[in-house]
Amino acid sequence: MSAEMRKPPTYAITSVDHALRIATLLQLEGSITVSGAAERLGVARSTAHRLLTMLVYRDFAVQDAGRGYRAGPVLELAAISHSLTARLRAAALQPLRILADTFDETANVLVRTGDTVRFIASAEGSQPLRVGDREGMVFPAHRTTAGLLLLAELDPADLEAIYAPERFADRPAERPDMARLRRDLDRTRRTGQVVNEGRSERGVVAVGRLVRDAAGVALGAVSISMPSIRYQPPELPRYDAALRSASAAIEAGLI
Repeated sequence: MSAEMRKPPTYAITSVDHALRIATLLQLEGSITVSGAAERLGVARSTAHRLLTMLVYRDFAVQDAGRGYRAGPVLELAAISHSLTARLRAAALQPLRILADTFDETANVLVRTGDTVRFIASAEGSQPLRVGDREGMVFPAHRTTAGLLLLAELDPADLEAIYAPERFADRPAERPDMARLRRDLDRTRRTGQVVNEGRSERGVVAVGRLVRDAAGVALGAVSISMPSIRYQPPELPRYDAALRSASAAIEAGLI
């Protein structure tokens, strides 16, 4: 059906429509202010502010130092092939379930966009004390197992571009210590493995491995997350072997 023939739904939800229109503006135009959003939508500033606040909460937008808003991680993720992300998630579901059942811990697959990673699939363990399902959540890449694995794949110039000081002008506290990050990435390249002890969440340990396409390009990473009280370093080879198998199974599912 052409755009000219498209009719609005009979029971349109105005607030949803407004939020979607703002999200579209952020993706197409890059940034917007509260007053600008109010003018474009024809609503009060207070209404525009509430809409933008919800978009920030759901990672569709982020607020900058000038009190404007720009596209957030969810909209940035749209730059990644949707079909590829969907295929990666579909290929991961069974291997994640096997990982979760094997260790009775939570298993995840994540992808990176810029300086963030998003959980695109999770399978929980059954223990009362466990790491919850993180599907859809966004974390700083340098604080996660998957993020470090994926950042380690970048050449130095690309890494510097992602963490250029000007990109963090409105959020300087979020820019990592680059000397430490480079050391962490050097270690990750040597071992091909990351053990994250409380770096992203206190009391949580995660280990992971990359998932690659047929050409060897890293598409994402698979990880196992557990409460730190259950992590036993002597078990690391067992975790690593299982992660290798899960990664291979996901890669096979993408062919």
